[in-house]
Amino acid sequence: MTATINLLDTSIDYLKGVGPKRAEVFRREFNIFTYEDLLYYYPYRHVDKSKIYNIGTFSSEGVFVQFRGKVLSYEIVGQQRARRLVAHFSDNTGTMELVWFNSLKWVEDLLKARREFIVFGKPALFNGHWSITHPEMIDPQMQDASQLSMSFQPLYNTSDKAKKNGLDSKAISKLMISLLIQIKDVIRERLSPEIIQQHKLLTLSEALVHIHYPASFEILKRAQIRLKFDELFFTQLKLLKTKQLNTQHFKGHIFSIVGDNFNIFYKNCLPFDFTNAQKRVIKEIRSDMGSGRQMNRLLQGDVGSGKTITALLLMLIAKDNGFQSCLMAPTEILAQQHFNSITQLLKEMNLKVEFLSGSTRAAKRHDIHKGIANSTIDILIGTHALIEDNVIFNNLGFVVIDEQHRFGVEQRAKLWKKNTIPPHILVMTATPIPRTLAMTLYGDLDLSVIDELPRDRKPVITCHFFENSRNKMLGVMRSEIAKGRQVFVVYPLIKESEKLDLLDLMAGYEAMAREFPLPQYQLGIVHGKMKAEEKEFEMQRFIRKETHILLSTTVIEVGIDVPNATIMVIENAERFGLSQLHQLRGRVGRGGEQSYCILMTGNKLSSESHQRMHAMVSSSDGFEIANIDLKLRGPGDLQGTQQSGTLDFKIADLVKDEKMVVYTRKLAMHLLEFDPELKSPSNALIAAYLREIMQKSLFWGLIS
Repeated sequence: MTATINLLDTSIDYLKGVGPKRAEVFRREFNIFTYEDLLYYYPYRHVDKSKIYNIGTFSSEGVFVQFRGKVLSYEIVGQQRARRLVAHFSDNTGTMELVWFNSLKWVEDLLKARREFIVFGKPALFNGHWSITHPEMIDPQMQDASQLSMSFQPLYNTSDKAKKNGLDSKAISKLMISLLIQIKDVIRERLSPEIIQQHKLLTLSEALVHIHYPASFEILKRAQIRLKFDELFFTQLKLLKTKQLNTQHFKGHIFSIVGDNFNIFYKNCLPFDFTNAQKRVIKEIRSDMGSGRQMNRLLQGDVGSGKTITALLLMLIAKDNGFQSCLMAPTEILAQQHFNSITQLLKEMNLKVEFLSGSTRAAKRHDIHKGIANSTIDILIGTHALIEDNVIFNNLGFVVIDEQHRFGVEQRAKLWKKNTIPPHILVMTATPIPRTLAMTLYGDLDLSVIDELPRDRKPVITCHFFENSRNKMLGVMRSEIAKGRQVFVVYPLIKESEKLDLLDLMAGYEAMAREFPLPQYQLGIVHGKMKAEEKEFEMQRFIRKETHILLSTTVIEVGIDVPNATIMVIENAERFGLSQLHQLRGRVGRGGEQSYCILMTGNKLSSESHQRMHAMVSSSDGFEIANIDLKLRGPGDLQGTQQSGTLDFKIADLVKDEKMVVYTRKLAMHLLEFDPELKSPSNALIAAYLREIMQKSLFWGLIS
């Protein structure tokens, strides 16, 4: 077993045919450092070399095929740079031309040495005759010493830099043969014999050989299934095991009291009736808080569903039990918004709430540090500043992390260390996450969902206008401003880009100023490169209704709450992802008036952009939007998933393999239910590999 591990860990430099120069290219271009890294560098497709076609009956242009026959004659035609070698090739059913423009001396020597070949390439019809340019010439007598199937040629992704160093797809394919010859008999199995037999899976060794060199499409499909199964099963097992270990190792503060703070606020200060979904979520979280185990829960809720006020009620339960709370948001604007809204909600309560960010002045920061250390501050709201080492709470019991996908795992972990017994953690997101993605991205957390909007909330009407309908959009803006309403206009860029034909924020401001001149109209502008106090000044002017139109970049994407704003105009909407468009739409419709989201795009759109605009116009359901987004863009593009380290799949696809995601999670749960410590001899292989991946896990290393 040790020999196997050492062999797979061997540096790629030592593989025959690589050497130091190519090894550096492998490392730089493909992140391949070892034999194992190369082994798991899968081909993106295979070319079928299992069938020999007849020239006389062949009729399909533009596909890779092969013929078997003889070169009858050849000639070199043209002069100097225009020279080419033309060979006349026949298989007794017909004749075609083989043409080379490069390496003519090498080709001529090859044709002099022998005349019978299997010819592989992409035929093209020219003047009624078939020809192949730069075909692959295979000796029909060739028997590869590896005994690997050559019926399907693997094609590997490469790069221009790699090709310049001799690492094109064909070169990688040859190196893969050399690698498989060395290691295919010593690849260590990961799954138990029972699981392999029950699900009729290939062994890992068989799957890794056939993913590169399958004998048929059927065996290739079985190899793909086995390798997808491994990725999804061990991802789910790792998440569930992490959750199990957290439950076993981390005791939680017991919040047994629902006291005056909660009851007084609920009866006297709640600005609206709670939905059934909000009541259900509070019940679920109260159960966690009273269980004696440390809570780790994800709260999902569409924009405007009332997550913040739900979290506030839970902070009041923490206060009733003698604990402090904190809320961390990814941007200063969003954190300030939370502070303002929570302060307003608690104005009749005898509670101390403070705000801390990177821009908090030194004297104020000193007072806050002192207040949280002696428990005179009950709730602290802020940005990343909350996780600084000098922020020391006296008795932190409850932590809310808003828009978790914008934080790295390490930042979440630091909040665990703010108390001897880790505080209860509530992770909130207004970005609806499809079921399979949530199962994989947040599989170590319990899940609560607020799936209702407040009863008085009117759905936002979404319209898609092309550029030639701009006057219509401006007319809608004027109409709403005349009613005393306000407007958001969002742009994808701050300054004009020469590469992208976008209407940028500064140019947009100038254009809007011409359409809405002073003194009748007041315009404001906000973007991420402004100083915090400048952004706050502009936001407060808008909140106080001193400006009619706020022009912004996506800095206002989440959390900004201006009930009087009834129009969201999104310029160059085709440049935004669906999830981001839905978040921006959620900035309006937060009051009692009918609100509108106007998607402005160029007149020419790609098929995918058309689908995104149609989805936005036809649906206001965030979870439906998220599922469409996942199908259009894939999980790797969804905001923030790269930070998790969870979605590093080489072959599994959360959209196409949804059933396997669900099944492997159930299988992993079943396994841990009957063998929690994986001590059964039948699970020895699974336990060994799980230990290996857990040791590499950033999350586990930080939390434990």
